[in-house]
Amino acid sequence: MDTMEKETFKTFSNKVLTGTASGIVIGLIPDAILNGIFEALTPYRSIFSSLSAVVGTMQFLTAAMIGVLVANQFKLNAIQSVIVGAATFLGSGAYSVSEAGITLIGIGDLVNIMLTAGFAVYLTRKLNDRLGSMTLILLPIIVGVGAGTVGLLMLPYVSSATSMIGHILNSFTILQPLLMTILIAIAFSILIISPVSTVAIAIAIGISGLGAGAAAIGVTACTAVLVIGSKEVNQKGTTLAILLGAMKMMMPNLVRHPKLLIPVILNAILSSMSVYVFNIQGAPQTAGFGIAGLVGPIQALETGTGLLPVFITELSSVKAHGFNRGMRA
Repeated sequence: MDTMEKETFKTFSNKVLTGTASGIVIGLIPDAILNGIFEALTPYRSIFSSLSAVVGTMQFLTAAMIGVLVANQFKLNAIQSVIVGAATFLGSGAYSVSEAGITLIGIGDLVNIMLTAGFAVYLTRKLNDRLGSMTLILLPIIVGVGAGTVGLLMLPYVSSATSMIGHILNSFTILQPLLMTILIAIAFSILIISPVSTVAIAIAIGISGLGAGAAAIGVTACTAVLVIGSKEVNQKGTTLAILLGAMKMMMPNLVRHPKLLIPVILNAILSSMSVYVFNIQGAPQTAGFGIAGLVGPIQALETGTGLLPVFITELSSVKAHGFNRGMRA
């Protein structure tokens, strides 16, 4: 790689966002689509238990996938891309280390994943071909271990910012129920297309009852806007991916077209009324999913109501307004 394309902060950030969005889809979609089905079928055939474990484990590789795909956006070669992927995983927070060994604990902090991947790419590009014949030996050490360590050092500070968001959201739960549902729905409708994990936030603050229902509705409201908007300008596969849970693939679009938040917020406000009227409830483990993998609807049905009828109503409402600008993936 003798020449490197010069990047501005904007183009560099957009490439990191695009690679991150693709990695999230690849890493999380199999579990979102199949895990609920496999778990339901497990009592009938033991093979479904193994299949559930496989798709569940795949999501732990999300950070590494993001790193590789971010590197691919910068046209790094195969060795460089894999090393960036390794550095991203090492700095992701997707694992914990104790005396008992290393334990996988989730996909990691998405904000930190993006920062680590970006730094690893920057370091790789700076080194370029300067390591010569020692590249195969030194690049994994300098970029893989080095950038991964920097990511780990940043993790507590980045995670504290996520925790701050959680505290703000938690403060909504003490408000009057209708106001609470509106604010939580708006917050989660925005978070689902940001680098912050709605699932991690929901579990961290232990949101439940109407609050969890409002969170799920907020995610669902955003999904409805993105599905209808994407349907007009993207291929069917892209729209289907969004419907199945890949809302975060629209992160780059949100950066380029912040006005996308207008229909998302308006739909979240309108949809949140249904939480209060129909007493839609949920649990911390389901609040951040919306309708992805039918996790939210199943939980809501167990408490006497559901999200799917509301989602269908939302689709009709959004379609009537024709929100589709800036939705091209």
